[in-house]
Amino acid sequence: MRTSKFVSAIRLLVSRTRLNVTRIGHVMLAYIIGGNDMTRTVGALVTLAICLSAQVASGAEIKVYSTIGVKSALEELGSKFEKESGNKLNITWGLISAFTKRAQEGDVPDVLVVSRASIDSLTKDGKIAAGSDATLSKSVFAIGVKRGAPKPDISSAESLKSALLAARAVGYSDPAAGGASGVHFAKVIERLGIAADVKAKSKFPPPAGFVGTLLVSGEVDIAVQSKPELSSTEGVDVVGPLPGDLGSATVYAAGVGTSSPNSETGKALIKFLISPEAQTVFTAHGFDPP
Repeated sequence: MRTSKFVSAIRLLVSRTRLNVTRIGHVMLAYIIGGNDMTRTVGALVTLAICLSAQVASGAEIKVYSTIGVKSALEELGSKFEKESGNKLNITWGLISAFTKRAQEGDVPDVLVVSRASIDSLTKDGKIAAGSDATLSKSVFAIGVKRGAPKPDISSAESLKSALLAARAVGYSDPAAGGASGVHFAKVIERLGIAADVKAKSKFPPPAGFVGTLLVSGEVDIAVQSKPELSSTEGVDVVGPLPGDLGSATVYAAGVGTSSPNSETGKALIKFLISPEAQTVFTAHGFDPP
């Protein structure tokens, strides 16, 4: 009992004083080698306590695959989680379709952040641990223009059609790459009967890139992407969502990989992302409640 309390006390001392672990280790080694039985015992116990403290302090490295759709919020929240938990997030950004395919083929991270539909499908397939998932937020697809530029009327299907036809160039995610907003917008222009006209003046950002950058550079004068992605790009004004039944949204969710060696820490991350504090951050970045 006394030994246990002694080790706990040393661990607390190390954590609170932020002592130099390496230097203390050298001193304790000298005690162990050159001391008597008592100092050898004390030195061994202190060294053990330091090793345990260092192991706890180092935390775990959590492998996260996340859609760029939540990048603006997750970058901020990820830093907070790392600071509060002592764990490290190793985040890879990309498209929902690409990460879903990778997971289906067996490349499943500790935590996967994609669409609600993908998480449900992967859970059914046994790739995501049942009961580990949670819905994070929702984002609507919207129209954006360069900051300060006149905002076109997009209040109806007809006004949106006129605005797209009048535009010099239109930017959106390449539907062939699987980006959700690009896939949806391709269907919208088909419905409006202007697919050929818009495709002739379409420009796409790099894979997993933000369409707003094309507005800022002057390559396009209308951009279509999720509201958070547009609003997170400096120099872009969001005009509004696609009108009426042309509108759509992506619901984002996260889950822990079935074989994750860091499942408990992964669950803690997801729990943090659905906390009231985190939801306030999502809202501030243009997301809607899930």
